[in-house]
Amino acid sequence: MSEPKAKARSLKEVVPGVYNWHVQDDRIGARSDAYAVVDRDGAVILIDPLPIDESLLRPLGSITAIVLTAGNHQRSAWKLRKRFNVPVWAPENAHGLEEDADNIYTNGDTLPGGLSALHTPGPAYSMFTLWMQQSPRGVVFISDLLTRPSNGPPEFVPGEYQDEPGRTRLSVQRVLDQLPVDAVCFAHGEPIARDGEKALRMALEQDTEGSSAPAP
Repeated sequence: MSEPKAKARSLKEVVPGVYNWHVQDDRIGARSDAYAVVDRDGAVILIDPLPIDESLLRPLGSITAIVLTAGNHQRSAWKLRKRFNVPVWAPENAHGLEEDADNIYTNGDTLPGGLSALHTPGPAYSMFTLWMQQSPRGVVFISDLLTRPSNGPPEFVPGEYQDEPGRTRLSVQRVLDQLPVDAVCFAHGEPIARDGEKALRMALEQDTEGSSAPAP
């Protein structure tokens, strides 16, 4: 099965309309994070969902869609698709999906909840950052581009676990160049609610592996 064994028992608001839950992921021996976005019309979109007590999700509103940032983040998507009878959106060329997605998206597409898709390869080729304007903040969901151990600064995953480490650095820079960033939501690590742009720039500046990473 693609999903971890642990189930989240709590839900935390990152910024208004964006909620986070996480589990200790037995598959990778580290923390994994998932998100729910509440649209202006009350629709709820799940991003890279992990196992969770469903009673925590129901008060948010009606779940209408599930969006994956990468093929390796299918997690609980198929179980929740069946449970709530909602479509799953997956990236173009996503690998390793256990079931067929209902919709495929690519760079520049607008997704449920007003999410915008930006192709940000590196950890894997088919990996996307999702962006939304949740007034007054710009929120980015950056998949595996960076992790955030504990409450410290964001870090790059060691190059041995990435397809193209050099492209990962370029993708982080592309996020900074093209998207207004206030809040940053990681697939692995505590989200940052404010000053996200500063945190991403610091990750690039403090990166010690990037100079020796293979060229993209």
